[in-house]
Formats: sequence, C-alpha cells, structure tokens
Amino acid sequence: MLMAVATGSSVAGNYFAQPLLEVIGRELGLGTGMAMLVVTAAQGGYALGLILLVPLGDLVERRRLAVVLLAATAVFLLVSALAPSGPVLLAGTALTALTSVAAQVVVPYAATLAAPGQRGRVVGVVMAGLLLGGLLARTASGMVSALGGWRTIYWLNAALVAVVAVLLWRFLPRLHTPAGLSYPGLLRSAVALSAREPLLRWRAGIGGLSFAAFSVLWTAVTFLLAGPPYGWHAAAIGAFGLAGAAGAVITPLAGRLADRGFVQHVSGIGAAALVSSWPLIGAGAAGAGWLVAGVVLFSVAHQALLNAGQSVVYALAPESRNRLNAVFMTACFLGGATGSLLTSSAWAAAGWGGVSVLGGTLSAAALALWVLERRHAAACSPRSARA
Repeated sequence: MLMAVATGSSVAGNYFAQPLLEVIGRELGLGTGMAMLVVTAAQGGYALGLILLVPLGDLVERRRLAVVLLAATAVFLLVSALAPSGPVLLAGTALTALTSVAAQVVVPYAATLAAPGQRGRVVGVVMAGLLLGGLLARTASGMVSALGGWRTIYWLNAALVAVVAVLLWRFLPRLHTPAGLSYPGLLRSAVALSAREPLLRWRAGIGGLSFAAFSVLWTAVTFLLAGPPYGWHAAAIGAFGLAGAAGAVITPLAGRLADRGFVQHVSGIGAAALVSSWPLIGAGAAGAGWLVAGVVLFSVAHQALLNAGQSVVYALAPESRNRLNAVFMTACFLGGATGSLLTSSAWAAAGWGGVSVLGGTLSAAALALWVLERRHAAACSPRSARA
C-alpha cells in the first residue's frame, strides 16, 4: 500500500493542470493552444524520464533511486507553484514529470518482491495507486483551486511527496540486482531488448495508442465542461475526474486474471471496450449521463489493457524488468504526448466531435494491433510450424 501511495503521489503533479487550464491560462495570459502545451510538457517529460532514468533500476540500488527521484519531484513541484509565467510553468511541469518516473521504478520493484503467483495482483494494486493518483489529482486540484488558487495544490503535493520519500527510505527493503553493465551499455541493452522481443514491440504499440486516446480524452474534456452547454467551474471539472476512478477497481482484478493465465482474454476485452466507449463519449456533448458512462467504460478498458500489457512484458526477462518497463512505458507516454498534441488540432477543427473521432480512431488502432499480435503469435507457434 505504501508503494501504491508512492506511485500515486509522484505522478499526481503531471495532472494537476488539466482541469485548471482555463484558470491558469487567464492568470498567466496563455491561449488555449499554449495552455494545452502544459499537458504535452508533462507527457513528454515523463517519456524522457522513462528513457533516461528508469533503466537505472537495473544498475543502482532501487530504494535509493526511488527516494532520490521523489525528492527531486518535490523540488520541481515548488518551481511550478512559484511560476510567474507560462514558460516557467512549462519548465517546472516537464522537470516534475521527468523525475516522477519514480513511480515506474517502484512498479517493477514491487513485481520483483512479489511471489510469482501473486505478481499480477501486486502489480495491479500498485498500478491502481498510480491510476488513482492521476485521476484524483484532477479532482483535488479543482477543489483546492476553488479554495486557495491553482498554485496551492502544487505546494501541498510537494509536501506529500517529500513525506512519502522519507517513508519509503524507512520501510522498504534494499534491493540491488545489478545488470553488470555501464549506463551507456544499459541504454543500449534496452534498445536491444526492444529489437529482440516481438511481444515487447506489440505491447508497446498497443500501450502507446491506448495512452494517446487517454490523453485525447482528458486534455479536451476540460474545455467541453467549461463551455456550453455545461459551463462548469474548475472544482466541478476536477470532481469529474472521479468518473475515471472505476479503472482502479478493475486493475487488481485484471492482475488476478493475468496470474491465472487469462491475460489475452483481458487484453481483447479491454481493447474492444476501449473502442466501444467513444460513441458514448461523443454523445457526451449533449448530456452528462452519456459522458460519464463513456468515461467509466474507457477508464476500465484502458487500465485493464495496461495491466495486461505489463503482465506480458514483465514475464519476458525477469532480470531486465526495469529496462523492459522503460521501453514499454516510454512508448505509452510518447503516445500520450502525441495524443495531447493532436487534440489541440482536432478541437480547433471540429470541437468535441473531432476529438471523439480522433480518440475512437486511436482506440480502433490499438484493437487492430492486438488482433495482429495474436495472429503473429499463432503463426509462430510450434503447432503452426509443424503444420
């Protein structure tokens, strides 16, 4: 549970701005496009941290790495809290995201500590914390901004992350499983793993498309809810993030199913549900009921697909889990950054309808990749070879 809290609190700062984009834009004099870049900065910074920092978990002692990254995250949250202008906020957001990959050091840490038959469930619990951190961050930032301004949530989270860093240092066991490589060799090894493991490539592609759709939804929904016919204020927009918390419920269940050998069933159902959610989300322009139903279905599907992907990837080479996780999650968050960039154009061109078509297309592509993965696996199976 402490590890779940650590992942959630570390990534929360990447999502505080989403329900506050209009408020921040007004105070700092940013247009809609510039405000949306705050989301892109968070996604891009996180992707860079995944490439450069997460593989270090296979080189240095993991508890120390996680604690140092969390301490840096607390410092960079203070930069965002003090930001006098848009560029400084963008820099603080990107740096916070860069070091908040502590969450992705903790997840394979938990997987390594868990017994093999419980790994999916344990990863599911820790990932549920990460998911709730991202979703509840939106709710908390909207509510806190109504009471003390948009900067207050950054001050509070900086204090929380600092406390969590101390607790991790105090209670977690040391874990050092050195890969016997230099840092450049470690990065080359991560690239080599990607080239050697086709399942890693398939799952990275699926995860990237799913995260792109996720980013499309949560970047644009703020502007839908702030405008007609909704006209909600920041606190209400933040509270809407609770609709996505349903994904946290499915994550441990998806992990248990993966432990029992049903990982492909979870993947297929999750990908199909991802596509099915977008007609409901699109209808949300006319009514909150449709929007809530679509967001709940999307969140459950997205998290089930993510958990199944991690279960597949972590089983490929247990001694290289941090590098595998780095490749997988880098693809996910590069997808997220791309999705947020595309959202700005879709919103400007066709409003919520254009956003919904974009999200549905990305989700359909994720489903198509899963189907192709299964066909590839069937073609390469021993039975197919004998035939």
